Amino acid sequence: MAPATKKNSKRSAAQDSKPAKKARISVESSEDELDQLSEASSSDDDLDEIISGDDEDEGDEKKENEDAEVKEGEGSSNHGEQRKLLKERKLQRSSGSEIQQIKNVWEKLRVKTPPLPKAIREKLCDEIWNLSKDNFSDLILKHDASRIVQTLIKYSSRERREEIVNALKGKYYVLATSSYGKYLLVKLLHYGTKNSRQVIINELHGNLRKLMRHREGAYVVEDLFVLYATNEQRQQMIREFWGSEYAVFRDEHSNLTIEEVCASSVEKRNIISRNLLGTITASVEKGSTGFQILHAAMREFVKIADAKQTTEMIDLLHEQFAELVHTPEGADVACTLLSKANAKERKLILRSLKDHAAKLITNEHGNMVFINILMCVDDTVLVYKTFGPAIKDVLGDFITDKYGRRPFIYILLGLSGRYFSPIIKKELERYYEMASKTSKKDPHARRMELMDKFSNIYLNTVGKEYDSILVNNIGTQFISEMLTSDEFYNQLDEKNVAKYQEILSSIAIYFKGDVTEENHPIHDAFSPRLLKSLISGGKWNNKEKKVEPFEHITELGVPFAAKFYDEIIDSTNLLVWINEPDSSFTIVALYETLNSADEGKQFVKDLKAVKKEITTEATNKGAQLLLKLMK
Repeated sequence: MAPATKKNSKRSAAQDSKPAKKARISVESSEDELDQLSEASSSDDDLDEIISGDDEDEGDEKKENEDAEVKEGEGSSNHGEQRKLLKERKLQRSSGSEIQQIKNVWEKLRVKTPPLPKAIREKLCDEIWNLSKDNFSDLILKHDASRIVQTLIKYSSRERREEIVNALKGKYYVLATSSYGKYLLVKLLHYGTKNSRQVIINELHGNLRKLMRHREGAYVVEDLFVLYATNEQRQQMIREFWGSEYAVFRDEHSNLTIEEVCASSVEKRNIISRNLLGTITASVEKGSTGFQILHAAMREFVKIADAKQTTEMIDLLHEQFAELVHTPEGADVACTLLSKANAKERKLILRSLKDHAAKLITNEHGNMVFINILMCVDDTVLVYKTFGPAIKDVLGDFITDKYGRRPFIYILLGLSGRYFSPIIKKELERYYEMASKTSKKDPHARRMELMDKFSNIYLNTVGKEYDSILVNNIGTQFISEMLTSDEFYNQLDEKNVAKYQEILSSIAIYFKGDVTEENHPIHDAFSPRLLKSLISGGKWNNKEKKVEPFEHITELGVPFAAKFYDEIIDSTNLLVWINEPDSSFTIVALYETLNSADEGKQFVKDLKAVKKEITTEATNKGAQLLLKLMK
């Protein structure tokens, strides 16, 4: 679970806990990954002994292996005869002598260390091209011969690649369903132009539903959709899943959404939903639940699904729910199903996600699913029991993660505009609107219940790991929001209030030391903001342009400011704090809070004593502001 993020790294969280599935064909991480994948079934030393890819070759190889077994005991003297016999059989096959000649040149071309000079590489490519251009049909489906064409594609010019694409017209479906040809096809997609990719898509069009049910073809369609297709081509591919009519008459439906088509006819809705559900069910049963193109088809289905069909989808997917949440399409499907599910169905879904909490929460898309769980599931006890144990030990990592902190910020602040963009807020609110028929609790009451249950984990984590969290901007923001949340403080019992006070003391001590030292935490840009939020004693109201005092928190404001000055700053280092640009704004915050308070008399007295020694350099705007306030 997760994102990303390159596209070929998107895998479900479930894959780490399940037996490894067949690797998707992908070339983004390395140009040579396809070469490695296609070579996986044999070593280079044994390459000349492996010829496979069609029934005739497989029969020959089987016979050769039987001959070898019979002669195994006859001593090493017969080994040379066996190799000679094998070589003769290869040469007798279709284009055998030409293929052997091509392979001899290819062995020189494929050398990587040391890299071949460009001129030599081009010369070898020309030799292979001249020998193979009339024999592609004999090359593309054989294991080692297919790799020859792959290498030629990799090192050839754009024009020659176009010629290869045109030479293979009419064979792309065969390539997509071939154990070895699929590597060649993906190589063409990777190195091909926009036009050549369109040629391949056009030829495969009409067969995508069949390919999605094919063991080899499904991986080709997935990579085509995720890595190489344009947005327009993706839409074309998805519409094919609606049914035959939309595959044959693709241009007539190119600008229509599935909702528009289904709104025009109940019969069309039934046909499309039946086709989509059939493809989805067959693909899930084949083990393709983690495929992004299948998630896109699922998203089309849930847009038009009625209550009964939604239940069918949940029954089909609840055990593999974790395989949905790592793509934007899959996360949308997961959120929609969660929102429309009843209490019993939600319990099944949460159970399937239980072991994947960490990757669910830190994944860009899975994160949305977890927030939707917090927003929609009324049984907050179930939510806490399901995810609390997994969160407890790694919350420190979550709150310092760009995506991982968002669910825990939601518990503190709701969908605050400071942390949730308008697009994200709109999506989450759309899911909650769907859930209004099955979720009965008031959203604020549900959030308060979650806050009460998670507060102990929050305080324990921050209390133990504050020093490692405070070196991180994101983590410091979270601590600031937690400590200055009136609602959070109001939920605390006496024991947790004591933990809260210990955290405040630890944070104050964290800033003790010589601020002129380069590694002092006050030099982190986010540290003065944290101290100001604790010293000010309230939340800044941007509309009113003033600080609104806390309603419940009594430890912040004047008490914290006075304690901070007594324990961290005194008359001996006050001037240093003022003259350092990074720390000067902390003194400004202390002055604004303590100037008129009885607890601040000593501070004001010490400040007046050093006033004449305050430097007002252009870089020290804090000191300039302090002198202005003291006038």
